[in-house]
Amino acid sequence: MARAPVMAAGGIVLRRGSTPLIAVVRQRKRNEWVLPKGKLDDGETPKEAAHREVLEETGHDVAIHEFLGTLVYQSGGRSKVVHFWRMEAESGPVRKLMNDIKAIDWLTLDEAIARLSREYERAFLTQIGPIALAAAGLAPASVPEPRPATDDLDAALRTLTPAEAASVDELRHGLLQKVKAWLRGEA
Repeated sequence: MARAPVMAAGGIVLRRGSTPLIAVVRQRKRNEWVLPKGKLDDGETPKEAAHREVLEETGHDVAIHEFLGTLVYQSGGRSKVVHFWRMEAESGPVRKLMNDIKAIDWLTLDEAIARLSREYERAFLTQIGPIALAAAGLAPASVPEPRPATDDLDAALRTLTPAEAASVDELRHGLLQKVKAWLRGEA
């Protein structure tokens, strides 16, 4: 039986300047560069969790703007569903970074994409980064040409073990039910 997906939230955090910059954080445990995000606490909405996690991981208070999209990936044998919002750092840091985070860096979109340690986050930011910058009025809305989704899906399915592949349909169904319940306000 498939385990329920882990629900999380985060932000594509922008900082205005002569060149707009995007926040990436370095995890202490895995020493990986990632987008700021984290799991929902009990009773917390995804938007509330996104704000809290970004504050904890970047040290910056942010203004939250529009919803940008959802990233779904496997983590620890479970599906992880992460909702992202466009955010802007309002000033300098207002608190220390949480212990799980070793560093924060502010990079151009191309530098941020290159710095991220995980391929699925690089692909997500490649697609969503230009949209976030355009929405903030910081760059024209030039979105990269999408690749056929079947190529990505086929590539992802080839990386699964036989046990994981056997449970793909069950995971999809469980994830769909969880998202539907969340949209109805039941989760």
